[in-house]
Amino acid sequence: MQKFVTHSEEETVQAGNEFSKRLTAGNVVALYGDLGSGKTRFVKGISRGFGIHEHVTSPTFVVVNEHLDGRLPLYHFDFYRLKSMKELDEIGFEEYIFGTGVCVLEWAEMIQQKLPVKRFDVFLDLGMTENDRIIRIEEKK
Repeated sequence: MQKFVTHSEEETVQAGNEFSKRLTAGNVVALYGDLGSGKTRFVKGISRGFGIHEHVTSPTFVVVNEHLDGRLPLYHFDFYRLKSMKELDEIGFEEYIFGTGVCVLEWAEMIQQKLPVKRFDVFLDLGMTENDRIIRIEEKK
C-alpha cells in the first residue's frame, strides 16, 4: 500500500501526477471518497502526468469524458448519478475497461460488481484540516 498526505489542492494534483507514472495501458483506477475529498483533483494530476492539456472536469452528467491527447488515452468516469447498470451497457463500459487506455472511476462503489479484479483502489479521506487529504493506494492483482 502507498500512502500520501496532502495539504492543498495542488498537492493532491501532484499526488495524482506522481501516481500516473505507475499506470500503463489497460489499467483501471477505482476512486473512493466522499464529496469534496479530492477525487477530481487526483484525476487532474493523472492527466497532467499523461501530458494531457485539456481542462479536466468531473463527468458527473455525461458519465465519461475521454482525454486522448496524452501518452495514454484517459477515460474519466463519474458514477455519482448513475441510475442503473443498464447505463453502463449503453455507454460501452466493458469496451473501455478492457481497452488500451487507462480508466479512472469516481464513485467506483456504485459499480463494485462490474470492477475488474486487477485494478488500483484509491481511497481519499479528509484529514485534520480543511485542505488535508489522506490518499491510500492499493494494487489489486
